[in-house]
Amino acid sequence: VQLQASGGGLVQAGGSLRLSCAASGRNFSRWRLGWFRQAPGKERELVAYIGSGGVTRYYEDSVKGRFTISRDDAKNMVYLQMDFLRPEDTAGYHCAAQVYGRSWSGQLAGWGQGTQVTVSS
Repeated sequence: VQLQASGGGLVQAGGSLRLSCAASGRNFSRWRLGWFRQAPGKERELVAYIGSGGVTRYYEDSVKGRFTISRDDAKNMVYLQMDFLRPEDTAGYHCAAQVYGRSWSGQLAGWGQGTQVTVSS
């Protein structure tokens, strides 16, 4: 599956951004979809993911209550609504796809070109 993220930008602390990720490939509705971020000098971290059907959702502790992941299977899209942004959220954000049952720390089924999010204090 091929993925392309968009929607990043520069925003002040406390502001909001909505990231979008367009996917191409077969059986989109079966994929688990996630968002990773990586800041300079830091390891890549899984920020959120959503399971097939949208019932299962995971959020990294620091973004709980601020970020919301969603998907639109009819449009082959996944979104990340980011509210109450903090300077420490500054990073390159990438969308990814994974097969059900496989770890997000292993080989991924799809990895998209990232979009930069910069939060100023």
